[in-house]
Amino acid sequence: MPGQTAGSNGKVPALKGKKQKAPFWAKAVTALGAFLAVLSVSGIVGVKYFLGQLTDNIQTTSSVLDGESGGGAGKETGKLPDGAINLLMLGLDTRESWGKEGIASRSDTMIILHISKAHDQAYMISIPRDAKVNIPADSSLGTSATTDKINGAYSLGSEKGRGWTGGAKLATKTVHEVTGINFDGVVVIDFDGFKGILEAMGGVYMCVDKDVWSSHYVVVNGKVKYAEGADPTSPPSNALWFKKGCREMEPWEALEFSRIRHSSNGDYDRQRHQQQLLRAMAKKATSSGILTNPSKVADILAAAGSSLKMDTHGVKVTDFLFGLKGLAAADLIPVKTNGGTFAGINGGEGITTATEDLFKATAEDKLPEFLGRHPEMLISDGESAKAAS
Repeated sequence: MPGQTAGSNGKVPALKGKKQKAPFWAKAVTALGAFLAVLSVSGIVGVKYFLGQLTDNIQTTSSVLDGESGGGAGKETGKLPDGAINLLMLGLDTRESWGKEGIASRSDTMIILHISKAHDQAYMISIPRDAKVNIPADSSLGTSATTDKINGAYSLGSEKGRGWTGGAKLATKTVHEVTGINFDGVVVIDFDGFKGILEAMGGVYMCVDKDVWSSHYVVVNGKVKYAEGADPTSPPSNALWFKKGCREMEPWEALEFSRIRHSSNGDYDRQRHQQQLLRAMAKKATSSGILTNPSKVADILAAAGSSLKMDTHGVKVTDFLFGLKGLAAADLIPVKTNGGTFAGINGGEGITTATEDLFKATAEDKLPEFLGRHPEMLISDGESAKAAS
């Protein structure tokens, strides 16, 4: 096979004389993984010092979740609900030049985290970012109703200086109207100031289910380099390949693998790889090598805290995180939307009837029962890691 395989050199690829930019999709999904890692670390360690270190840096608001945007039952009680919990996690695609050019971020990673009534299982439901939906008007933001890709709701809400709170509010309101799901918390995460988390962990164990090449990196004289002006449709002779198999990946490799979308099933392969990365990060965060090393715990929580923005629906951040400590030992279960493949409609991508039923079951706290009747909607370990066979 032409090119070189990832993992053949342990150095992070970089261009001489030019600041290397991390993959934007990878930024978003890694940030979401950090939130799950934080829950795992804070849940097991449970030490006020570490939670204080984390929460001191988190930006919070109470303006995202209200009755219109799907804020629980519309009433703040100051504590997490006793039953099932729904969190909306938004990972931002923010490019360094956008601020100067007046371009708003898009929430290119949108994941519903449905936590079971016993708080011992969490289901990850990725929302297709290209789904064409109705984005509702919001009088408090001064935005009008429109039809667009769902990842554009955050961008529209954050425009004209409304910032992350406006973006999160309109994105949450849109997801609520599309799915019918009420949310008990919203987490917005950008990559800035955060990429050290995977370095602090020392990489993660990942499985590649089929050979795939990177459209962002090439191999020059045995070294991985950023590919300027690469053609994303055809692998060059010196392409960097991710070969089928399971292994410990360097942080940059895991980031790049989670970004790749030119495979046979496009964005749905990427969603699956993103969910795999989330599980790998949460698992690594609960490993003995992390938990028995106070400096690593401190580094992870400090880095994550600086990149997290949250609306906890009136619950103190420390109570919110500690209340989810059961997720430290939880099974993070990935769920398919749209049958795991593009659902075309006139002018874009739609939401299938089966996915609408999935959302309805989630909204009614009947997701485990629904998936018991529809096991085909679960992403099995065989799909995520069939490279091991």
